[in-house]
Formats: sequence, structure tokens, C-alpha cells
Amino acid sequence: MSDLSAAFVRLHARLAPVAFVPEVRLHQADEPIGLWELTEGEFRSAQPPPFWAFAWAGGQGLARYVTDHPDLVAGRRVLDLAAGSGLVAIAAARAGAASVRAVEVDERAVAAVALNAAANGVRVDAELGDILDGDAGAAEVVLAGDVFYSEAMARRMLRFLLRAARSGARVLVGDPGRAFLPRERFRQLAAYDVPVPEALESVRVKRTTVWELDPAPPGAAR
Repeated sequence: MSDLSAAFVRLHARLAPVAFVPEVRLHQADEPIGLWELTEGEFRSAQPPPFWAFAWAGGQGLARYVTDHPDLVAGRRVLDLAAGSGLVAIAAARAGAASVRAVEVDERAVAAVALNAAANGVRVDAELGDILDGDAGAAEVVLAGDVFYSEAMARRMLRFLLRAARSGARVLVGDPGRAFLPRERFRQLAAYDVPVPEALESVRVKRTTVWELDPAPPGAAR
């Protein structure tokens, strides 16, 4: 975590409870549009949007599920993929995971994960990098919140998650009805009505589902 990135997070986001998972506090931006424009700025072609500054519906739903079902992660090695703020990773750590690795492609997100983990008194190993062409390593549980928001991302994400599941990991995703989620590959575990910033989603509540990936091809005998 660079000092500059950590300072940016502290300057532009304030520590507050998450609406649907108030057990967790995150550095969150009050006004999304201004921060979005600020982080793009002159780096528009390279700088990722500030996903780390908001508690997105998919992450909130998945973090709620992990919090309410700690046996899913307790004593297990967990990977939080495209971790954003680290909400899901923190929920897993609070639920007793043996270790939690949170991976992000944005240096400021990595800083936010580290700051948020410290604020919640848990250990999360925040890592900068794109691992989607690799594998989940030693992870026994792979968690991903709101990652099917574009066609290109969905293709890469599904391939990664299938490799993880076929290697024996349980794979859960939280999704608020994004268009590119391949629903035929998943089974539903839970559904929630999650409060969201209206400026981000054009609504105040998003119906959000927690899914578990089935590694078998659709229609395969079980």
C-alpha cells in the first residue's frame, strides 16, 4: 500500500457502517459522481473507476451471506476476487477464515482494502494484480461480488471461477441482476433487497442474489 494511495482514500472517503452489513465499516465516498470524475481525470485511459469507494449491491449481499453463514469460511483459506473496498474479504475474516487474500487491479483499491481491514480489526492480505488468467492458488473458498458487469469481464471471470471450482474450491458470487451473469452455471443460495446509492444504480434498493457456481456443464448428469 503506497502512502499516496492511502492518503487519497482517507481524503475522499469517510469511515462509516455499510448499509446492509452494519457490522463492517468501510471508507465510503459521499458523492460518487465527483469522485468518479476526479479519479479518471488526466488518466482516463488507464485509471480504473473508484469501485473501492462504494459498497456495491453484489458485495453487500455476499458479505451478508458470509456473515450469516460463517461455517462457509470458518477455518478455510479464502480468496476475494476483484475485491473493491474489501467488504467481502473483511466479512470472511470476521467470520473466522484461516486466511483471506483480496486481489484488485487498482492500487487505490488495495490501499482501501488494507485501511478497511485495519479499521475492522481483521487481517486481510491485499494484493495488486490481475490473476484471471491464472488460478485460485490454495483457496478453498472463492468469493466475488458484482463482477459480471461487462461481457469481456464476465468471460474472463467465468473461466477463472470454473478452474477454481474444478480444483475443489467452493465458488460464490453476489450479483444484483447484471446482464452478463451466466445464470445457467449457478444455483441460488439466497436473495436480498439491498440498499444502494441512487446516484450509482438509479434506484435505492437492488434485488441481489447470492449464487454458487456449479462446475459441471449445463445439462450434465449429476
